[in-house]
Amino acid sequence: MKRNAAKAGRLRPPRHLSKEAAAWWREVLAEFELEPHHMRILQLAAEAWDRAQAARVALVKVGTTYQDRFNQPHARPEVAIARDAAIGFARLCRELGFDVRDPDSRPPRVGGARY
Repeated sequence: MKRNAAKAGRLRPPRHLSKEAAAWWREVLAEFELEPHHMRILQLAAEAWDRAQAARVALVKVGTTYQDRFNQPHARPEVAIARDAAIGFARLCRELGFDVRDPDSRPPRVGGARY
């Protein structure tokens, strides 16, 4: 079942998303007709983006490393969180097929193909 542009305009992004992720969520829905399972993937991608950004902000504040009790440097946990969330975001976007040129292998664009 495909969503049409009018229905996509009525859908609201999940409340817990940042303004930036919510705006992206709306842009995607305005451009692509997504099936219900794609909507869940879209939400996961937006959440991954927010997680990556939150970790990036934390790293700016505290740096990328810390010293353990033996004065040895270690990567902060936020480094892995940022990395994993960025990889997750990229994979989820790839799963949705946003970068694919073949229209038959991704959700159709709203209003037809625009190349």
